[in-house]
Formats: sequence, C-alpha cells, structure tokens
Amino acid sequence: MSESKPQELATATGPSEPSEKTPAKKLSRLQPGMIVDGYQLEEKLHMGGMAALWRITDLQNRYVQADGQSPALIMKVPLMFSIDDPTAIVAFEVEQMIMPKLKGRHVPKYYGAGDFDTQPFIVMEQIGGVSLRTRFDDAPLPLEEVVMVGIRVATALQDLHRQHVIHLDLKPSNIMFRPEGEAVLIDYGLSRHDKLPDLLGEEFRLPMGTGPYIAPEQVLGIRNEPRSDQFSLGVLLYHLATGERPYGHPTSVSGLKKRLYRDPIPPRAHNPEIPDWLQEIILRCLEVDPAARFDTAAQLALMLQNPSQVPLTARAKKTGQDGFMSVLKRRFQAAGAEPFAQYSVSDQLSQAPIIMVALHLSESNTELADDIRMITRRLLQTEPGARLACVTIRKTSRIGLDDGMVQGGQNVHVKQLVELKHWARPLQVRNDKITFHVLEAHDPAAAIIDYAHNNNVDQIIIGSRGSSTIRRYLGSVSAQVVAEAECTVTVVKQRRE
Repeated sequence: MSESKPQELATATGPSEPSEKTPAKKLSRLQPGMIVDGYQLEEKLHMGGMAALWRITDLQNRYVQADGQSPALIMKVPLMFSIDDPTAIVAFEVEQMIMPKLKGRHVPKYYGAGDFDTQPFIVMEQIGGVSLRTRFDDAPLPLEEVVMVGIRVATALQDLHRQHVIHLDLKPSNIMFRPEGEAVLIDYGLSRHDKLPDLLGEEFRLPMGTGPYIAPEQVLGIRNEPRSDQFSLGVLLYHLATGERPYGHPTSVSGLKKRLYRDPIPPRAHNPEIPDWLQEIILRCLEVDPAARFDTAAQLALMLQNPSQVPLTARAKKTGQDGFMSVLKRRFQAAGAEPFAQYSVSDQLSQAPIIMVALHLSESNTELADDIRMITRRLLQTEPGARLACVTIRKTSRIGLDDGMVQGGQNVHVKQLVELKHWARPLQVRNDKITFHVLEAHDPAAAIIDYAHNNNVDQIIIGSRGSSTIRRYLGSVSAQVVAEAECTVTVVKQRRE
C-alpha cells in the first residue's frame, strides 16, 4: 500500500495578494551549478508541494567541523513562483523562525537562511539516515519494529515539546532516522512555537495538516495542544501495524470532521497478531479528547517500553466500531463543539512530569525507605498529573556469574518487584500512573542515570545512607546520580541516631 501525495488542507483564506514580507521581484529558477549566497547548488534531491531540497557545497567553508571536514548540507527553497497558495510563503517564514531555536539530535542542525527580498532559503544538515517513508509500502511491519518506531518517535516528540514546539504535521516523510537510530523530525512549516508569533494561526482559519494524520482539535482550529502530535503518532502506529489508515485520506474539512465522532476500526480487526496492550496504546492515542490520551509523549514512550505494565481497558478488547447510538451522540456533541482550553506547551509538560524513585529496599534501611515515601507523597500532592516510576537495582557481577535465585528457591527479580509494589502501596497511586522496574546492572548509579535519560525522567528521588569512610573515598550512588543526571535530583538522607 503506498502513501499518496500529501494534500495540505490549508487553503488561501488569507489575503489574495502576497504580503509585504514576500519578495518584491521574481528571481530566475534555480539550476544546478548556480551560486546562492556563497552556496553552490549541486543536485535537486526532492521536490515537494511547497519547497525543493538541494544538495549544496559551501564555497566559503563557513562550518568546518572539529575534524577539519565540512558538514553535508542541504538547502530548502520555497516554490514561490509555481504555487498560488499564500500559506506556503507564510509556512516558510514560520520554519525560518523556528529552526534557529531548535537543538539536539532529534532535529536537523540549522546553519543559516536567506531573506525574502533576494532568495529565501534555509541551510541545514543533511541527515545521513533514512526516512520512515521508505518503510511505509511494507506495512504491516513486524510488531517489534512498530514498537521501536513508536518509542523513538515519541522520544523525539518529547524533546521537541520541551523546546516549546508542537510539530503539527507528523507523517512518515517528516520522520528520519540517523544511522545510530535516533528519530529526527523535519519540516516545521506548519509548527507552533510557544514563544513565537503563530503566523499561520493569525492569518488563516481552515485546518492545516496532512489529511490522514491531522488531530481532531486541529480541525477545530486549535494549534497549541502538544497531544495533537500524539494523535498523529497513533495514526502512524495504526498504519504500520495494520497496513490500513484509521481515517482514510480525507481531503475536505467535512471529511476531517468525521474523526470527531466516528471511531476507527480496532487495529486487531485488521491484524489479529496485535497484542491487547498495543491496541490499548494505539486507540488511546486516537482518542478525540486530548485529555484521554497520554499526558505527554514521554509517558507514551514509557508505556511502549513496558508492555506488561500497560493498564488495559475496554479499548484493548474492542473488535468492532461503536454502535449507531454512540456515534450519533458524539456527532451531536461535535456539532456544538467549542475549541478546547488554550494553554502553553510548557504548561502541559509541567503538569505531567515523570518522577523516578530509585530505591534500595532491605530490612536494614526501612526508616530511609519510609522517609523516601513521605517525600514522594508530598511531591505527588503538588504534581497530581505526574507518573511515578519505582526503580530498584539488582546488582550483578561484571563477569555474569550471578545466581538468579535466593534461599528457598525464590527468584531475586520477582522478590524485588514484590518489595517495590509493597513499598508503593501506601501512596495509593492509580494503576495507570505508576510502573515498577527491577534493573540488573553491575553499576547502580549508571543504571539509574541511563534509565532516567532513556525515559525522559523529569525528577529523581533517591536515598543516601549517610557518610562513611568508604563513601568519602569511593563516592556514593546518590552523589554520582546528582553529578551526572540530566534532570533534577532530590536526595533523601538517612537520619542520624
């Protein structure tokens, strides 16, 4: 099954003439060998609906790397003289504003841009990996690959959202993977930056996005809901797992509005091999109300990495679409639907942090465990939307000769998991807001730091059993976590007698 050419649903509802920001005079069409602002055009790599991508050479060697080599560069140029839709020009202005603000492995590195009064362009790194579009035709994919794609894209979305940006046009052709595996999100023409003017929202009124992937709230004109990207990822996972699109390929606003009241066919009806937990996750991403989805992309990634701890609801067992009366009720609700509450991306993320509690449970430090639980309870009271990850380490030897059993034949891993759940029970956290993890590692501090990094943890709570001569000389686990973790760390010290 192939992905047809994306049809952007933004229409020219703004001014019919180009704004004062558009170029005053037309330039000649670009050709290989031409030089633009010191860049030589080598080869046209791609021609999209609103822009072309060129492989270029920087004749001025402005971006020499530490190894003395120049990076591989591409130039994105808007197709200003072959399109009539003014949204293409505004979208390019948006991308020129947003890209310099972005950083990290999940976005293309930005190098420079050209003005509209001469030749508009954006110069960025050429990603050495492949696009998710290359796997689109092979759907349904092996479920292990579907889950891995979900984890990597959700992680990239969380990183983007932390930079105050909602993508709003997530689709296979806008997702690339570096050779090392990280997902890279490209094309920010329809995006919204929480700290910058929303030019598209100010100038146009119809929904903007690509038909199959646009979220219900985008249909209603909402452009500041970060969970819109989660909906688009749900559509992607649905297609990659089944080979079918949950909402087809609508090209009109009336077609888009059907997703406000018509639920998709459950994924398992297309592919019975899909497990309950994966259907639960996909259908939760596709909920009409953003509040019914996962609170953040980080929480979605966490659930994809821990399928055994996904709380199952009626979604997991669905075999068919909802009945006529349910659809009719939702249709009446959709007919009078008002835009959802407006808030910032940073507000949404701050209301749904992932809190990690790193515990060492033993009979000798029950008081410290109690103190950690007290601090955790206080933090959860101030962060009611938080997700709690309870983690303990089963320390292993470096040469892998550990005995996995304890006296009496009880499995160590299971024993520690039971102890974690017993410790957390007094907190009375809902099942869908807490997970438990026993990590096996020879270096506890490194395991805690890696877990926090891989799962986008916002805060770590860890205990410290006080000072001793050995700890002063060799260092403690808590001290190493404080020094090396990328997030906030709260250390709970053991009380002295």
